[in-house]
Amino acid sequence: MAKFGPSGNCDLFYEQGFKTSLDAPKWLKNRGLSAYEYPFSRGFNVSEFVAQTLGEKCKENDITLSVHAPYYINFANPDDEFVEKSFNYIFTSLKYLNIMKGERCVFHPGTCGKLSREEAFELLKKRIKELVKRIYESGIDMSNILLCPETMGKSMQLGTYQEVAELCTYADYLVPTLDFGHINSLLQGKLKTEEDFEEIIKYLIDKIGIDKVKKVHIHFSKIMYGDKGEIKHLTMEDTEYGPEFEPLAKVLKKYDIHPVIISESHGTQAEDANLLKDIYDNTNV
Repeated sequence: MAKFGPSGNCDLFYEQGFKTSLDAPKWLKNRGLSAYEYPFSRGFNVSEFVAQTLGEKCKENDITLSVHAPYYINFANPDDEFVEKSFNYIFTSLKYLNIMKGERCVFHPGTCGKLSREEAFELLKKRIKELVKRIYESGIDMSNILLCPETMGKSMQLGTYQEVAELCTYADYLVPTLDFGHINSLLQGKLKTEEDFEEIIKYLIDKIGIDKVKKVHIHFSKIMYGDKGEIKHLTMEDTEYGPEFEPLAKVLKKYDIHPVIISESHGTQAEDANLLKDIYDNTNV
């Protein structure tokens, strides 16, 4: 079965008087949700004690926990000193994920900067292979951890679904994060039909195999986009930009895929996670 939950805490969580993420697991369970993504997007602002306690509370409430590594990561930066910081962001994220007893670490692969896309992607591939080597040399047990490069939504960012699929051939624990709002933004709103979503899934199956595809991580939200891609996250109430979830739900069930699906709606991520779950539960193939 697919698992649904929010990225971080929505406005409603705080409006109801909750003040700390330690309250989130029970709150989410009471809403019928089963996943939670803890964002380190702006850095590591949590103690190891709190991280451990959050992990324990997620386990108590049957919440699958993932983390999002800092946004500052860029494995395509030509500056080796900067890239060392990116390696450290990944290793620190994995350290916290291990403390939390979580399962998935999402990260943004990189941006083109002043390089051509071809040059930047070659550099990115080299750095990801180096990351795999360093993880092996570190002795980190990755047997129960997935490292999930994310599809990106701006034209200067690296992370088309084809590029992410290529990166995920480098290690068993590398599995895509498919952000369908990002993909739709890059495609200028062309992600509409069941066939559109199925084309992506079939490509991934051919590239990385059905076993990995069954474990994909998914971010889903409607996103405003312009000529250069993503502008800002919206809520599921939006009727202008998309994408819609129903056609994806049909494809997931058709191919018996069991992802973790994280809502990244703006301010309503828990409510919209419930909406996605309801759509999924009521979808027949």
